[in-house]
Amino acid sequence: MKRIFFIFRSFGAKIAVLFILAMFFAGLVSNFLIYEYTLRSEMDQLRSRLMVIAQMIAGTIDTKTLLEIPLNEKGIDSPQYKKIEKELMKIRDVAPSLAYIYILQKTGKECIFKFMIDLRASNYPAKNVPARPGEEYECSRFPELMRAFNGPTADKELLKDKWGVFLSGYAPIRDEQGNAVAVLGIDTTASDVHDMQKEVRKRAILVLLFGIILSILIGSFVSGMITRPINKLVEGTRHISAGELDYRVKIASRDEIKELADSFNRMAQKLLAARRELLNYFYRVVQSLIRSLEAKDPYTSGHSDRVAKYSEKIARKLGIDEKRIQVLKEAALLHDIGKVGIQDALLHKNTVLSDEERGELRKHPLIGEDILKPVSTDKEILSIIRHHHERYDGTGYPDKLKGGQIDIMAAIVSVADAYDAMMSHRSYMKSFNKEEAIDQLRSNAGTQFNPEVVDIFIKILEEEK
Repeated sequence: MKRIFFIFRSFGAKIAVLFILAMFFAGLVSNFLIYEYTLRSEMDQLRSRLMVIAQMIAGTIDTKTLLEIPLNEKGIDSPQYKKIEKELMKIRDVAPSLAYIYILQKTGKECIFKFMIDLRASNYPAKNVPARPGEEYECSRFPELMRAFNGPTADKELLKDKWGVFLSGYAPIRDEQGNAVAVLGIDTTASDVHDMQKEVRKRAILVLLFGIILSILIGSFVSGMITRPINKLVEGTRHISAGELDYRVKIASRDEIKELADSFNRMAQKLLAARRELLNYFYRVVQSLIRSLEAKDPYTSGHSDRVAKYSEKIARKLGIDEKRIQVLKEAALLHDIGKVGIQDALLHKNTVLSDEERGELRKHPLIGEDILKPVSTDKEILSIIRHHHERYDGTGYPDKLKGGQIDIMAAIVSVADAYDAMMSHRSYMKSFNKEEAIDQLRSNAGTQFNPEVVDIFIKILEEEK
């Protein structure tokens, strides 16, 4: 017995025991922080995307036509119903993950709404028939739906039924005075998120058990060598729990601690891949919405795709690396996403804009940045979208940057955007031919545009000619 107490009087033994206990609690805490934070973060990002999508769809609804729908059984056959249903079907077709799109209106009864539009996914069973206009709906189970008249929101938990796993987002539909007259709801399939949650929790338990066993096995043998690796693992935990899923732990050893670090990195890599997959899904949905919005105006159809192609050619000539070129193409495709927050009447106006209207239109870079900020992890994409209307002489918007203050990627999109606009016929302006557009670029180099970017682009256009 005395011998046992003597052993635990040694510094190494104390460190070994403390290491075992510390690893147990660190593993427990780190698993909770990493996995629970990640699950909640992924859910919050999905909710944010649903709110953005619901708000964008709500902004496309013709409120006057909506309010003219007869709220009775025959309303489903009315031309007003058919018109709005047709527009919503277009959106549903380019975003197949949207299982339901519906519009509800208050009835005056507590927790009771009535349907105005109810659009189901085309692959749902025939017996799952849509509700007819005027049909009442009890919504006490969905508190976020009742709050949606105040602004965009989304359910906080997944809903599971016999048709699958869903998450719902809502946004108010406002009249010309800005009053909320109805709520648009969308249900998106969330089976992947649900499966990911189960898998992540399973991995959390396995990693925790692995960490406990590993700490017991190696604690007695490497007590004098663990301080530095453990500090690195703890630092990695802090980065991952803060959302930095691309952070990796580097340990120069060949023991079990190194294996634990590798497991940690593999776990972080899988979490990063899952988040990128969700972000890619969101970008695809947003790009589909952009194309559907462009399709409404023949003058802007394909504009974002052409700007992305021009930008890629310029970037390659400038010697920008491939990774940043992909970022540039993605930003170019999304550069006008903020226009979904601008009234259609202003976007399609065929006369000269007033100063007030021009100021309203110039908000679209900021709106675009706000739309993508909750979900985009690439700050350069946000910067390009915010600054693609800055001018080289400092008179652009929204931040009046000048010269070298403007990121070269934003300067590239600015030139490509302007060239495609000049080459596109508008109802209020005749398009330029190629030579006229090149002359405009050359004459505005150094004032509106970065002269280096203009020179490169003109060489590209002349080579193509």
